[in-house]
Amino acid sequence: MTMETHTARRIEIIIETPALRTLRRALERSGVKGYSILPIMGGYGRTGSWSREGEVGMANSMVAVLCLVAPDRADAVLQAVYEVVDRQIGVVAVSDSQVVRRERF
Repeated sequence: MTMETHTARRIEIIIETPALRTLRRALERSGVKGYSILPIMGGYGRTGSWSREGEVGMANSMVAVLCLVAPDRADAVLQAVYEVVDRQIGVVAVSDSQVVRRERF
């Protein structure tokens, strides 16, 4: 049996944890059917290296939010994401992905 795949847009957002609630509302209002949130343990960027090690609160932490959307919905979702990320520290990446169950996205 051959599995049929369909193109979806994978949107990855890395954002400060305090902005997560606002981002989640924006994603849901823009019609995203689901997303996953992952903790970011550390990284390196334009301000240098950073780590969550030793952090007590969430104020300085980052999370990655991943979602898959139908290609015809991607622009609306990205506009909603941009309105949040534009005011925050964050990175947004978009790529094509192949999914098995198109109706979920």
